Amino acid sequence: MKSIVLLAINTKYIHSSLSAWVLASSMNADIIEANINQDDNNIVKQVVAHLPDIVGISTYIWNAEKLPNIIKLIRGLLPEIVIVLGGPEASFNAEYWLERGADYIICGEGEHSFPALVKELERSDSSTTISKIINSTPLDSWYDPYSDDCITALKGKIAYIETSRGCPFCCKFCLSGRRASAGELTTPEDRIKFLPINVAKEQIHKLSESGARVIKFVDRTFNCNATRAYELFEYVISLNTKKCFHFEVAADLFDERTLLLLSSAPAARIQFEIGIQSFYAPALKAVDRKTDLSKAARNIRTLMHSGNIHVHIDLIAGLPYETLPRFANSFNLAYRLRTHHLQLGFLKLLHGSRIRKEFKSIRHNEAPPYEIVSSPWLSVYDINVLKQVENALQNTHNKGRFLSALQYVLSVTKLPPFLLYHKIGETIENHGMPPEIYADKIYHFLNALQGVDSDMLLECIICDWLSMVKGVNMPDFMRIYNKQRYIQIRETAQILLGRKIHRNEAAVLPSGRGVFVDSEDCDMVTGLYKLYFC
Repeated sequence: MKSIVLLAINTKYIHSSLSAWVLASSMNADIIEANINQDDNNIVKQVVAHLPDIVGISTYIWNAEKLPNIIKLIRGLLPEIVIVLGGPEASFNAEYWLERGADYIICGEGEHSFPALVKELERSDSSTTISKIINSTPLDSWYDPYSDDCITALKGKIAYIETSRGCPFCCKFCLSGRRASAGELTTPEDRIKFLPINVAKEQIHKLSESGARVIKFVDRTFNCNATRAYELFEYVISLNTKKCFHFEVAADLFDERTLLLLSSAPAARIQFEIGIQSFYAPALKAVDRKTDLSKAARNIRTLMHSGNIHVHIDLIAGLPYETLPRFANSFNLAYRLRTHHLQLGFLKLLHGSRIRKEFKSIRHNEAPPYEIVSSPWLSVYDINVLKQVENALQNTHNKGRFLSALQYVLSVTKLPPFLLYHKIGETIENHGMPPEIYADKIYHFLNALQGVDSDMLLECIICDWLSMVKGVNMPDFMRIYNKQRYIQIRETAQILLGRKIHRNEAAVLPSGRGVFVDSEDCDMVTGLYKLYFC
């Protein structure tokens, strides 16, 4: 019998590999989970220690650059080993990977195809007759990846669960809405397969009792079937657990019944990632993205009003026909939904995607993740502007930082959100800057804008600082040296909270009011600490 190692190379230590554990449930194999931050030699050493006959590796845009060298190193130490690649990078670029040392490529689902390949390889005389590129056979049964070993490995990590495979939609920039085995477009009914709902509940319950930090559903459009989604949301809400469940959903597919149910969820039980992509209808039409934008916006506002669910929305910069001014409009509309996180992502022209084949005029990096460089609608300069906006957004709003200060500035300057974030990103290039230095730069930049009152802005900044950090002293520019008033504020805080507070948990505001933070009361949805005024 062949000895098999399944190698997963994740983006971070806290991530886990669902695909490796699914494959292991269909065959006898050892699993090695590494991450892209590890040295190649260290990863290879773990593989070689098992002396495997076969190594299977899942390929993705995040590990594709690392893999050629890893394959070369493995081959150098184990010349007779059989290297099998699967995953989207290999599935849609098979010849490239065969040229870089892979022996076999499995295109599409591997639960049946990989074990079948192993059986063929175990027949000593058959290796020369096996096709190097293997198209997967349709999945007619689901495998339970959550063995005892898997549950143990999930401790402290993000756990992934798949209750449906595929997507009813067929966006040109994505691979999920097409049948990977054949690479052809299919009907919506053929593009998605559902795990039996009773099995889904069993797996959800098992993960809810595991040591995983977050349970993330990899279903591409979890709520595409409203009745099924309602039942699973209801089940997740009913669980006696403190786990957080993350879903990718389409906001326009929520009905009133489901929104009412979601409003009853315990705080932070559920997170939603919602792909808006654009508010410019011609761009969405060009990539076959079907969204009722008005209904989506209305439903997002309803979710935000409930206040119990963390909402993350996505925009994609670089879609066809969306120029910089048009994207700025999409950004402004998305920002005004006041969600907890607004991701400004950039178009990636993935191997196998229709946008890569149909829009040759869009230039992209040849190396993964194949991100847009320019297009007839966005110049290299425009892309740089968007990168500056992204940098500012990531270091403020998306980290829950300076929220009231930014809102105040937007209200008094009347600047569109996109323009304000561009000005910040253009002026303050933050790549790992300490928070206290960034806070100082943000304050002085915002204070110079026309219409901004220095005292009001400083008040906002001080409150933001107390609510967003814990155990960190205020920068000097936030300190108002009124010792007697400061002592009064601390005494009031200690009476109200019934305990001593640290000196960095209270402050005097420019108006003379006092503010202090309860560092033991963090909002589970926003991640911000509760403030009191006196």
